[in-house]
Amino acid sequence: MIKSSENSIGAKAFLLGVILAIIIGILASIIPLFSTTQYSKVVYFILIVLGIIVGASINTSGRDSQTFLITGAVIVIVSKFGMESVISSLIGIGAWNMASSIFGALLTLFVPATIMVAIKTVFGLSKV
Repeated sequence: MIKSSENSIGAKAFLLGVILAIIIGILASIIPLFSTTQYSKVVYFILIVLGIIVGASINTSGRDSQTFLITGAVIVIVSKFGMESVISSLIGIGAWNMASSIFGALLTLFVPATIMVAIKTVFGLSKV
């Protein structure tokens, strides 16, 4: 769990990123201007930077890295498959755009974070 003092920056960036991903999903489906390419580049760049901050600030010694890598991989896999399968069932009620945006924003946050933690863990293992 990301609660210790050395992980406070990562925990805050993680929470901010998840909240931002949900807000992006909601706003992109409600406000057409929000989903324009020019604006979304900036928003998704912020999510990538938050993902890198989260990944860089995770303590890679012990169970923190294992727990984060497993949950991060699950979130990435489920978000990718969710974009394909859940969205097709939500087309009839008009919620597919919101679900697609939320899943895409979560992928944008978690992929860099998971890659950073995986690289740090590999380097930590090679120092043994």
